Amino acid sequence: MSAARIWVVDDDRSVRFVLATALRAAGYRVDEFENAADALDALDARGAPELLFTDVRMPGDGGLVLLEKLKARAPALPVVVMSAYTDVASTAGAFRGGAQEFLSKPFDLDEAVALAARTLAANGAPEPAPAAAEEAPADTLIGDTPAMLNLFRAIGRLAQAPLSVLITGETGTGKELVARALHRESPRSARPFVALNTAAIPAELLESELFGHEAGAFTGAQRRHIGRFEQADGGSLFLDEIGDMPLPLQTRLLRVLAEGEFFRVGGRELIRVDVRVIAATHQDLENLVAQGRFRADLLHRLDVVRLRLPPLRERRADVPQLAERFLAAAAARFAAPIKRLSKPALERLLAHDWPGNVRELENVCWRLAALAPGETLTRADLDEVLDVAEAPTAGATQWELQLSAWVRAQLAEGRANLHAEARERFDHALLEAALEHTGGRRTEAAARLGLGRNTLTRKLGPGRRGA
Repeated sequence: MSAARIWVVDDDRSVRFVLATALRAAGYRVDEFENAADALDALDARGAPELLFTDVRMPGDGGLVLLEKLKARAPALPVVVMSAYTDVASTAGAFRGGAQEFLSKPFDLDEAVALAARTLAANGAPEPAPAAAEEAPADTLIGDTPAMLNLFRAIGRLAQAPLSVLITGETGTGKELVARALHRESPRSARPFVALNTAAIPAELLESELFGHEAGAFTGAQRRHIGRFEQADGGSLFLDEIGDMPLPLQTRLLRVLAEGEFFRVGGRELIRVDVRVIAATHQDLENLVAQGRFRADLLHRLDVVRLRLPPLRERRADVPQLAERFLAAAAARFAAPIKRLSKPALERLLAHDWPGNVRELENVCWRLAALAPGETLTRADLDEVLDVAEAPTAGATQWELQLSAWVRAQLAEGRANLHAEARERFDHALLEAALEHTGGRRTEAAARLGLGRNTLTRKLGPGRRGA
């Protein structure tokens, strides 16, 4: 039996987006409409859903007029009326018109989902499908913690605005999912969404990848290549890890953002495009600007609106829902039963810090789906999988544990050249401790460490003096 269909009618896009997201996460099939006329057209074309939520005050026909027309065409359709106006006239008018329930704004999402379940059950509608999570689009954002609900509301408001958006967050938090949601909810949704990770493309190829090239523009350019900007014309271009873009390309990007035009590499034809650019980074762009590695004017052009995607450790309550989605997706791929989390296994997931964020959780769930022997996952199953990343070698000392944790955190943030930085910090700590022990006497400190005095002096640099 398929999941119940629910329609949400509200001229406030942010309300539609947040409520529809919560209902989809609960397993329902949801359609959204911004006015009564569109909902009535859909009713004539596709038939009635199992439940409809409608706002009271909307441009054109308001919710109470819509309610009257719905009852004339589909008398059995249960309707929940939503309104920020909870005066007697509004509530009485809703129930007099045939509303089954009244939901006051602002409402708690859990309350709204529970109200939908009760209303559907009272009308004999089908329950949410157990496998609904695997049927939902893979790029659906998941979460009902306050941080994620604030993000959903911001996406709902920003989707309609033709503004550049900068998405910040640690590696693995799902920045591309936010970009896809912004595109999907925007007037550009029928046009292409094109994504490019600027850090994954060699610098010498990135210009051609962005702007395209003409045949013969450089060695190996045998035919014309259409770049990502042209591919995204009329739609959205997502530039991930924008902080890694070379400075010369930042200048070209700035011109496209300002003028909407560019030349292909080796070309003379001026290309004009209409593209909404959504950028993302895990780096501190203000710090890069201070270092001269990122253009301040480009940052201002990209950072019209900034959205911060919280790390998973700041929204641990979303871990169970995410894990269920990933386990269901893995089961579908393996054509196997969905593995379930026991309470101790879930506690183990919630205790983990997830330095790799949602991406790490997804990888863990796929490994569990493939390797765990039973259909119910145990604490031992979780320990075995998580210990691959967490546990140090047997007999490791406390400083080794701290070093291991530091390395994992830096890798999760996409940092490079860790060996050189770790060696420098290790040498500094070792030498400072030895000098403190010997009262600043370099010769003695070097001897205690098994180093030559010149080696110790070189490692410390010119700033330290001693005997």
